Amino acid sequence: MNERWPHMMKVDTAASYCDLSRSAFLGEVGKGRLPSPINLGGRDHWFRPALDKSLAILAGEAEIPDYRKELQERYG
Repeated sequence: MNERWPHMMKVDTAASYCDLSRSAFLGEVGKGRLPSPINLGGRDHWFRPALDKSLAILAGEAEIPDYRKELQERYG
């Protein structure tokens, strides 16, 4: 695992981690395909393991948790 990526990432770092532009990353977050941020120190941060899990689900390498399946079926 590449240790240069922090466990908690601000938006630009998280977008870069996902190889997305900031706006594309925030769009994916808004669609619920990537996790919402956690407020830490008064700023939004993304939890790297949550990003990894969401990316694994999108790649078909992990199953969608039941609550996410329901949301996906309901909202696409």
